[in-house]
Amino acid sequence: MVNSNTSALGIIFPNNYDEFIPELVSVRMMASIPFASRYRLIDFTLSGMVNCGINNISIVANKNYQSLMDHLGSGREWDLVRKNGGLHLIPPFAEKDAKAYSGRVDALYNLRGFLKRQKEKYVILSASNVVANFDYSAMIENHAASGADITVAYRPQEIPEGYKNEQDDSKGFYYTFRIDNGRITKIFVNSKDDGIQDVSLSIFVIERELLIKLVEEATKLGQRYFERDVLLPQLDKLNIQAYKYDGYIAYITSMKSYFDENMKLLDERNLDALFESAPVYTKVRDDNPTAYLEGSRASNVMVADGCMIEGEIENSILFRGVKVGKGAKVKNCILMQDTVIEPGADVEYAITDKQVTITAGKQLKGTDTFPVYIAKFQTV
Repeated sequence: MVNSNTSALGIIFPNNYDEFIPELVSVRMMASIPFASRYRLIDFTLSGMVNCGINNISIVANKNYQSLMDHLGSGREWDLVRKNGGLHLIPPFAEKDAKAYSGRVDALYNLRGFLKRQKEKYVILSASNVVANFDYSAMIENHAASGADITVAYRPQEIPEGYKNEQDDSKGFYYTFRIDNGRITKIFVNSKDDGIQDVSLSIFVIERELLIKLVEEATKLGQRYFERDVLLPQLDKLNIQAYKYDGYIAYITSMKSYFDENMKLLDERNLDALFESAPVYTKVRDDNPTAYLEGSRASNVMVADGCMIEGEIENSILFRGVKVGKGAKVKNCILMQDTVIEPGADVEYAITDKQVTITAGKQLKGTDTFPVYIAKFQTV
């Protein structure tokens, strides 16, 4: 049995896959996108690591990290305020010879001095565009028992539409695998194949010393991408094992997937599947309970604290502090923090970013295939 509390440290890449959802990352990074009424995407990765006893976690930011800093603070909500270990938010140029990175190899090379000073045996690497209540302890134990050099998490499923429909490969890379007896024998880059594929979750377990060695060698060769440039050419040399994950999962790969994956949580079966196995922690705002005033109606909604509802809301997700005025109608919408729907407004199939105002009497309607997005601080 591996004691993950002392044997593993976590590294999260919060900017991975930003390019797939440009509307929501113009003022933030992928990791800080709001999700499920009161959370951010990074909450699920952070909470999974903390629940498994991992208390040395680094977040390697590249750009747009102010929102993430505001959300994480000192890490108190995740019990990561510690003298040894704890939460480290590492911005670009944090060290003298650091540089902005374009792939995980660049990011890890910037972090090599930190990695050499640590004592943990294993490193967990994770992106943050995948929402799951992941058991990292089970993956570490599987890695240790298999004798693998590297273990990669995957899920058998169809390739997410946001990945598959993207024609511009410069936006980023996603990976699928061929697996023989638990070992990855081939890695496919940006596959467009139909049917069930073994899709990478971008979660890795690797020994810290091996990671440092691979990153230093790759940097000398001008390589940038961990899966494509480091792992793929060495499948015969490295024992790369696959770890199957069968739990609930949501990929955020486009604005449409963001809308759909939020809406799926209005089904209690999906909500229970995501949250029942372990707690998910987030920043505490200390708001009042949501108030449903006389004349209001609510049907099939997920509503955070601090909201004030005077109108009608249906099949919608409301974040903290949302106000829906008298006579207003909200249907099939995602309303982020402090959105105001003024009296008499009619909003359907819309995503409003933080502190958006829809003025009195206005009609705003998208469709289920193309929800309307209103950027942060805008008034309609």
